[in-house]
Amino acid sequence: MTIQRAPTSRVRLGVARTEITPPVGIYHRMWGAARHDRSTGVHRPLVGDVLAFGALAGNSVDLIRVYLDGVGLAQPQHDELARILAEAGGVPLERVIITYSHTHSGGVFYPDRIPLPGGELIPAYLAQLGERLATACRQAVAAFQPVVITYAIGRCDLAANRDYWDDAFNGHVCGFNPDVPADDTVLVARVTDSDRRLLATIVNYACHPTTLAWDNTLISPDYVGAMREEVEKATEAPCVFAQGACGDLGPRHGFVGDPAIADQNGRQLGYAALSALTSLGPPATDFHYRGPVISGATVGVWAHAPFDATRQAETSHFVGGSYTVELPLKPRPEPAALRAEMERWEAQQKDADAQGDAIAARDYGARAERARRWLGRLAVLPSGSTFPFPYSVYRLGDAVWVTTGGEPYNLLQTSLRRQFPGRTIIVSPLAGAGAAAYLLPRDRYGKGLYQEEPSILAPGCLETLIETIAERIAALE
Repeated sequence: MTIQRAPTSRVRLGVARTEITPPVGIYHRMWGAARHDRSTGVHRPLVGDVLAFGALAGNSVDLIRVYLDGVGLAQPQHDELARILAEAGGVPLERVIITYSHTHSGGVFYPDRIPLPGGELIPAYLAQLGERLATACRQAVAAFQPVVITYAIGRCDLAANRDYWDDAFNGHVCGFNPDVPADDTVLVARVTDSDRRLLATIVNYACHPTTLAWDNTLISPDYVGAMREEVEKATEAPCVFAQGACGDLGPRHGFVGDPAIADQNGRQLGYAALSALTSLGPPATDFHYRGPVISGATVGVWAHAPFDATRQAETSHFVGGSYTVELPLKPRPEPAALRAEMERWEAQQKDADAQGDAIAARDYGARAERARRWLGRLAVLPSGSTFPFPYSVYRLGDAVWVTTGGEPYNLLQTSLRRQFPGRTIIVSPLAGAGAAAYLLPRDRYGKGLYQEEPSILAPGCLETLIETIAERIAALE
């Protein structure tokens, strides 16, 4: 090999950010084990980043990508936000892609939470969210310009497998499993303008933002906030976080109430991202072997060289789209049975509280929450035996940007990267279809894993999705 290529996308891009922190007191309880409903303060602000993409050869916006701090929205809420952004960006609705960091401490805004304490603040907050993101979208479009996106790979062991077998419990729990290796890939994208000025960085990493759990009452982006702070302090440019396929991954030190642990986790990822960023050469250059120099040793000299016409053309490809694939549904529970179950657990929680048994009350409340979430999923499930599952595939030069709905296991991104070693592949889940919940590998069903309980999809769903996306990527080669 005499040339080491720097994975690159040459496109038009505009970037804008807005703060989206909900008001203190809004409904906050994401965790079934939590005993509070309302948030009591703010650990770090939440932000929304809007990226307007287009082909280098044109001058029109072809794609709006939005990255939000938040656990996710109900599908009708998600769809309404996409409609607002499509109008603001002047693009068709199918050209708007919204994904979430999935922080479990940002607040929960589903329609069934509005009647609960703090829920009265949800409608006004969502209206404000739409307005702020529409403004940011127009700003991103106004900032549209030719850019070079250069990609680097780093490593970070913040994320760990979280399917742990507890012998004493005689079952799986969702927590750090030291016996199974986890994907430690940090993919960093550096965005520079025609003067090589840094406009933004994008950090793609797979890890559930579940450092903070049921004891935390503060609005927080979890580890993402401190990660952004470290990168932005060093680069003086916005850092956009793109969550990866993290269905089976979470922080090895998590499920705590201490925001300092979330900040520690974030700094760990931030330092890894900065290390990868620092490894990059100048924009739009590859690393070429220049030949030997006779010295005390015969030295092989390498140097960065600008792209030739062939590389310029290769890195300027802009093609792809958004699609759906029909995935099989599991048999669904009966709504009446779920309502009765939820009411039974809530009654037992009240009795336990009256008797001063905090642990039993917490557990009964968590079981009631599981039934409530299933009722929410049933409300948006299509009729029939399959689910029209959303995904997108775009080739931007040397890179392929993939999004999917739901929460797929990490196998999705590791499998695609193995199949296409010559491409840099960014995978972002949680692009709608939140009701689908988790997509597990076929061999993980029937083992009592937490992720199977909320999933509406049947065994084989993840393998079908991987195969479908791989076919789309191959068609763009």
